[in-house]
Amino acid sequence: MTRPKPAEGHADWFVRDRFGMFIHWGIYSIPARGEWVRSKEKIPDRDYQEYFKEFNPVRYDPAAWARLAAQAGQKYAVLTTKHHDGFCLFDSNLTGFKAPCTPARRDLVREYVDAFRAEGLKIGFYHSLLDWHHPAYPIDKFHPLRDEKAGRRKRAFTQYVDYLHGQVRELLTNYGRIDVIWFDFSYDKMTDETWRARELLDMIRKLQPHIVVNNRLSAGHCNFKSGLKTGDFATPEQIVPADGLVDGNGNAVPWEACMTLNENWGYACSDAKYKTPREVIRMLVECVSKNGNLLLNVGPNAKGEIPVEAVKILGEVGRWMGENSESIYGCGAAGLPKPEWGRFTRKGKLLFAHVFERPMGPLVLPGLRGKIRKARFLRDGAEARIQEPWNATDCREDEFLSLPDNMLPDANDTVIMLELK
Repeated sequence: MTRPKPAEGHADWFVRDRFGMFIHWGIYSIPARGEWVRSKEKIPDRDYQEYFKEFNPVRYDPAAWARLAAQAGQKYAVLTTKHHDGFCLFDSNLTGFKAPCTPARRDLVREYVDAFRAEGLKIGFYHSLLDWHHPAYPIDKFHPLRDEKAGRRKRAFTQYVDYLHGQVRELLTNYGRIDVIWFDFSYDKMTDETWRARELLDMIRKLQPHIVVNNRLSAGHCNFKSGLKTGDFATPEQIVPADGLVDGNGNAVPWEACMTLNENWGYACSDAKYKTPREVIRMLVECVSKNGNLLLNVGPNAKGEIPVEAVKILGEVGRWMGENSESIYGCGAAGLPKPEWGRFTRKGKLLFAHVFERPMGPLVLPGLRGKIRKARFLRDGAEARIQEPWNATDCREDEFLSLPDNMLPDANDTVIMLELK
């Protein structure tokens, strides 16, 4: 399959904005053991239906979610409209297994779209290719009924693919302009034309010409180096590629690392293994330094609240972004080797030194002797002095910056803006 040509310049915002919020939410937030709970525990329909009958997120405030994302410096969001369990947060005409038929009695996707759009954020939809609820979806190695012989009757898979296409049409017709559609995921023989990918992509481009599409109509959730047979960007999951991603000709490929804040995508009440704000900031910088984006996940609980721990972490990330976002938005790889003390990002003639660890002595900028017009700490505009130390007279290709005597100004990541000549 050849890759369909998207609208010219349609992904410019994606490679500029760099930082987004992923939101995994559904009725799996009630058992609170992650979004794969039905598969892992082989929960039958009748038992899982009890969560459907109970779902009522009385504290759901998408405006608060949107404010949190904006304050964290995130420029776009991607919400799970339907995960693998088949439950829909939107008001689909094709199923009754949806939020408006629970005690919630409303279209939760509509409220998300309105709130995030009002906050100025771009709108993304995650939509699972798998569906353990639909009667025509095959019972495969992931299906909760995989051990039940009685359930292995032949299924009319074409009916399911029609249903998949129909729901994508609803999502891209009923909510105005959508900026991202994020499919999840292909595997084994369930890939490409199994989903009638060409037909689906043609419909998507017709309905939303400027949308960006991820690569998982043809790639698995762990296979991120398979190129872009379908879609506009690759999606490494829970890993940041060692050197970014390139195509067969060595050209940079748009990519986005999707990462959890703790160890689960969906809400897991016992999972307290959260990343620190420092880890999140440095992960974001690493992605940008390799021409990538970071899509950072939150998993709201059954009441509709983003966990307090996640709110605190994003608040600290937002503080750092408030002072240093110029080194993230519109930036990419610097074309320089990774320095010992941190990383570089670059935007035109502005080179940003992200100093993670204070070196012994001055900050060495390899190969930049005579190429820097001025150096300023990004957080406050204070001068970082360009000064050759007495004992570096043999380092004729390197430049040196004098740093504060004690601790770095920001222990998470001190950013120095270097204006190049």
